[in-house]
Amino acid sequence: MNLFYVPEIDGEIVDLPEEEARHVVQVMRKKPGEEIMLVDGKGHWHRLEILETSKKKCAGRILESLQPEDKRDFHLHIAIAPTKNINRFEWFLEKATEFGVDEITPLLCDRSERKKLREDRLEKILVAAMKQSLKAYLPRLNPLTPFKALVSQAFDGQQFIAYLDEDVKGHLNENYQKAQNVLILIGPEGDFSPEEVSLAKAKGFLGVTLGKSRLRTETAGIAACHIVNLVNGS
Repeated sequence: MNLFYVPEIDGEIVDLPEEEARHVVQVMRKKPGEEIMLVDGKGHWHRLEILETSKKKCAGRILESLQPEDKRDFHLHIAIAPTKNINRFEWFLEKATEFGVDEITPLLCDRSERKKLREDRLEKILVAAMKQSLKAYLPRLNPLTPFKALVSQAFDGQQFIAYLDEDVKGHLNENYQKAQNVLILIGPEGDFSPEEVSLAKAKGFLGVTLGKSRLRTETAGIAACHIVNLVNGS
């Protein structure tokens, strides 16, 4: 099954965004009278009958709006420093969406090697991963946020900072509680600075490990995402 993303569906008649319309018409070669499935990124599924097509246009009528996909009983927010090699960060976004993540904040740290992002491109990667994995919820992507600003924000749930230190003994899966909202901080390739670790702990973050191996930033992000989903059985 192929899914198509229309962020705003209001009413019976729907015009697909130009990029989605081109995929329907020029790649899938769909014609009037055929049906496709739409998602809005907010959990809703819609069955659409195509009424009109052209090279850059696809319009149709909603035949059925299905029951919204069940919302998970926990919220997974990963704040992670983008990698110098942007391809690795984009890989993280794709795989985290496939596993299941609700919110992602690119984190600007003391030792960050990448300090600029093309948010429009990153958003497209999230949309593509959502459709490929047949999900109806699109993860929220926040702007690049300074570390101090992020840890100073209020968060209703458990808060962890994953970093390398001999004093950190507790594993994430031993400390995270099922069905709890969770915010996990993942540092850059040079890890968090001691000052950042101290600030996070002062703000209520608990230091944890993700295992015995030393992980790359994007791998650590995926490990954290997988652990939380595994604990929740999702």
